[in-house]
Amino acid sequence: MIDIADTSSGKTHRDENFPVASVLIAPQNRAPIMAFYDFVRAADDISDHPTLTRQQKLDLLERLDLALMNRGPEEPVATRLRDACRARRLDPQHARDLITAFMRDVTYLRYRDWDDLIYYCRYSAMPVGRFVCDVHGEKPERVWAANDALCAALQVINHLQDCGKDYRNLDRVYVTAESLAAHGARVEMLAEARAPAPLLAAIRDLNEKTEALLAQARPFADLISDTRLAMEVGAIQVLAETLTARLRVADPLCDKVHAGKLGFAFAGVRGALGALVRRAVRPRRAAADATS
Repeated sequence: MIDIADTSSGKTHRDENFPVASVLIAPQNRAPIMAFYDFVRAADDISDHPTLTRQQKLDLLERLDLALMNRGPEEPVATRLRDACRARRLDPQHARDLITAFMRDVTYLRYRDWDDLIYYCRYSAMPVGRFVCDVHGEKPERVWAANDALCAALQVINHLQDCGKDYRNLDRVYVTAESLAAHGARVEMLAEARAPAPLLAAIRDLNEKTEALLAQARPFADLISDTRLAMEVGAIQVLAETLTARLRVADPLCDKVHAGKLGFAFAGVRGALGALVRRAVRPRRAAADATS
C-alpha cells in the first residue's frame, strides 16, 4: 500500500503565493489553520503527483477523506485535523470539499466557461477561507459572500500565472474553452515559449473577470470582527490586486507574474495597515454621523 507521506512534494505554507496563518493570526487560531493546511497540502500533492496513476490518486484521496471522518485507517495529517475540528467544534466539511476539488483535478482537465470555473472554485478555494472564518468565530451570513469572491479570485490568479506549467506538466487547462474560442486561441498555444496574441487576449479576458471578483471582495476585511484576521485579509486583498494588475501586461508563459519578496512584503503591509486604519477611523466616523 502506498504511504501518503511518500507522496509529499516537500512544499510548505511558506511556498504559497499568499500568506497562510501569518504572524497576524493569533497563536490560538494558527494551530487549527495549520492542521487544515497540512491536510490540504497532502491532498494537493497527491493530485499533482507526477508518477501516480489516476486510480492511485483517487484511492489515496478517498483514504484521506475516510481517515478524516474516522472511517478508515489513521493518517497523521487527517488525525491532526480531525482532532483540531473536534476541539474547536469546527465542521470538517470544508476539508472534504477540498478533497472533492482534488478528485476533480484528477478527472476533469478542461473548463467550458466562467461558470464552470467558478463551480470548481466553490470546492477548491472558497472552503479555505470559510474554514479560517469559522476558526475565528465569524458569522457566515456576514462574511462568506465576500470570502467566496476573494478566494475564487485567488484561485483563478494562480491558474492564470501557472497556465503554461499546468498544461505542460499536468495537462490541465483552466483557461476556459469559451474564452479561448472567443479570441481564436487554441489549447496547444499554452505549450509555446511566449503566448501568442489570441492566447494573451483570452488570459486578459479571465483576468478582467477576476478583477470584478476582487471588487466584490473589497469590503471583506471591514466585515470581519477579529482585527488580526481583518489585517490578514486586507493584506491578501492588496496582494491579489497587485497580481491582477501585473497580469494585465505580463505574459505568464515567459514573464514572472508574482512579486519579489520585497514587493510582496510591501503590498502585504500596505493592505494590513489599510484594514487597521479603516477599523480605527470607522467608530469615530460613526459617532460623528450620529451627532450630525
